[in-house]
Amino acid sequence: MYTLQALWTQAREKLPITTIVLSNRKYQILIGEYRNVGANPGPTAMQMLDLGNPDIDWVGAANCMGIEAARATTLEALADLTAQSLAQDAPFLIELAI
Repeated sequence: MYTLQALWTQAREKLPITTIVLSNRKYQILIGEYRNVGANPGPTAMQMLDLGNPDIDWVGAANCMGIEAARATTLEALADLTAQSLAQDAPFLIELAI
């Protein structure tokens, strides 16, 4: 969710930046932090780290700011979209579903 502000800046400034969102539908980095401190989060804590209810439409979020975007479900598609994005002089978002 921290990406939204960055997308807005990219759109506003017309920055030629490719953003790749690794869309796993959860705050995996925070789950790792629980493990690092030896915590065993319960169902309520895990629910708070779930970004799949509702699912975030990253392509739609980028599009509503005027940023071209696409979703990839394979590494081959990611490679193709990355090449496409680097050929443009504008922001581009790739949502990689993992």
